[in-house]
Amino acid sequence: MRMQRWIVAGLLLLFTAVLQAQPVSYAELARHAQYKDVKISPDGKYLAATAVVNGQTVLALIRVSDHKGNLVRPRQEDDVTDFWWASATRVLYSVGERVGGYDAPFATGELFAVNADGNGANMLYGYRRSGMSTGSHIQRATAEYGSAELIATIPDDPNHVLVSISSWSGAGLEGAIPVAYRMDVRNGNKTQLIVAPMRGASFVADHQGRIRFAAGFDNDGNTRVYQHPIDGDGWQLLPEASKNRSMPIEFNRDDSEAYFTCSAPAAFGVCSWDPAKQSLSVVWSNPHVEATRILQGLADDSILGVGFMDGRAGTALFDAQSLDAQTLLALMKQFPGESVRFVSGTRDGGLSVVLVEADADPGTFLLYDAKARKLTPLLARASWIDPARMATMQPVDFAARDGMKLHGYLSYPPGKESTRHLPMVVLVHGGPFGIRDHWEYQPDVQVLATRGYAVLQVNYRGSGGYGYDYERAGWKEWGGKMQDDVTDATRWAIAQGIADPQRICIYGGSYGGYAALEGAVKEPDLYKCAVGYVGVYDLPLMYRRGDIPQSSYGEAYLKRQLGDDMGVLATHSPINQLDRLKARVMLVVGGEDKRVPPVQGLSLHQALAKRNIAHEWLYKPNEMHGFYNEANQAELYAKLVQFIGSSIGPDVTTTGSRNTAAAH
Repeated sequence: MRMQRWIVAGLLLLFTAVLQAQPVSYAELARHAQYKDVKISPDGKYLAATAVVNGQTVLALIRVSDHKGNLVRPRQEDDVTDFWWASATRVLYSVGERVGGYDAPFATGELFAVNADGNGANMLYGYRRSGMSTGSHIQRATAEYGSAELIATIPDDPNHVLVSISSWSGAGLEGAIPVAYRMDVRNGNKTQLIVAPMRGASFVADHQGRIRFAAGFDNDGNTRVYQHPIDGDGWQLLPEASKNRSMPIEFNRDDSEAYFTCSAPAAFGVCSWDPAKQSLSVVWSNPHVEATRILQGLADDSILGVGFMDGRAGTALFDAQSLDAQTLLALMKQFPGESVRFVSGTRDGGLSVVLVEADADPGTFLLYDAKARKLTPLLARASWIDPARMATMQPVDFAARDGMKLHGYLSYPPGKESTRHLPMVVLVHGGPFGIRDHWEYQPDVQVLATRGYAVLQVNYRGSGGYGYDYERAGWKEWGGKMQDDVTDATRWAIAQGIADPQRICIYGGSYGGYAALEGAVKEPDLYKCAVGYVGVYDLPLMYRRGDIPQSSYGEAYLKRQLGDDMGVLATHSPINQLDRLKARVMLVVGGEDKRVPPVQGLSLHQALAKRNIAHEWLYKPNEMHGFYNEANQAELYAKLVQFIGSSIGPDVTTTGSRNTAAAH
């Protein structure tokens, strides 16, 4: 009997080890995060969270004392996109229509409000407002055709907030001139405060409910920053801030200073603006990257420091000896190697929501009780993901052929961090301008890395986060230096012995789809396969189809950052270079894509068929700019890995766990 028990125990241990060795399923990697954002009410009695229920993002309202709550669902075709506590008992939220996996939901411009207990739901502003109930009595509400955005709440006025409204009338497809209003959160009544000094401007207010700054970009891409004096009339242009592209961010809690992005000597910075002296002084700088955010402290509206991403997530504290800073440092020690920050807090700082996340961890929200010094788990973004079985991302740096320093990330298959000459996939991010890859959990990376492929990502010139000059260096370089940066990153991985030069594929979505196909035709001997996902393949067509050229701002953007020499654009279009193609090709297209119309993928599909070039084709008529439906996304992952495996294989069906010992 004892021998039988040993045999059974051994078999169970082996079975458990095999289960752990199986990579996470495509269905699990395709699932939407269950919770996206969590914010605590000013008095700490309620939590509000965006939660995904049956594929729709809804607003969850949860009582802290017993964790009971309600779900607030928008219309079936909408998702909740953001929310704010206007007071201890009233929540505002906005909604958007789904446009695909690569773009956030397209905001409808409407604002809604609901009580913390789930009652008193009301539309405050929007084009679908007619005939709705407002307050405690029924009245004929008025539809308003425009887009509303929250500027700020007013801490000492629980019944009002500041909103920016851009009217749709008269503007057509052009950017409107926003108007700031004080809005009643109970019924949507509003009082006009001030008109913006330019189209498409964003307002910054202080905590007294006063509009202090407006800033934006003109059609030529130039920055314009304006100040509105408290005791003065009219807008005043701030020439130095405009020239240096220094943008206002927010005021500190007592409005004694405001924070701006700014330039520092040989570095990127955050500056403090003194209203009395009308001057900027550098409070943080980094020679490599821009700030990603101003860090909140324990209390709502408190400011702790600056968050940045120079490789991994970084934290710079303004006063490391403060209670807030010491608390954060203590929490960071509990989660080594992860990003830890406060994302919401009560008015007095007694309770704070903490987010812990990392490259292999989608993230967990926790509640910190300052008085008890106690940390309690709240909600996991994706509880079905085990970080120990995920791939980690290693920051990498290398030089482009012209000497420009490039930054990126390399993800190894779990358990194979020391393995050399791996099959590799170069994963190119979209955008291209102002977007960058981050050190964070990314399902696409995990799909490939957990199936045995090294994954290389590069923030080519034109990417965001490295300054205006770095971004501008990519203008008019589609198929040029931006593409060369991706090539140079690939060759760097080969030279380092990371990648097997005979087993490399390239994959990307949107601009990344363009770069994948352009890489295959520009460097025909470098990549064995190329996967274009909702990509652009005919550059001149961008001037005629899609949502970008439908306004003068969009047309100016194309001329400035894509270029308007149709001959050059045609030369750099993959559809016109198929004679150079050697790699196997897979194309993925959404039939309802408005950003990159399906004609882009369909035209390349037909051109390949005309040349009798066999290729993989995945077309989903109801998807948009990137797949949103979880089943479609899981299917894409399965076909993607199968295609790559048949090109540079083999498809790895089992991988190790980073922290799991082998069973004996």
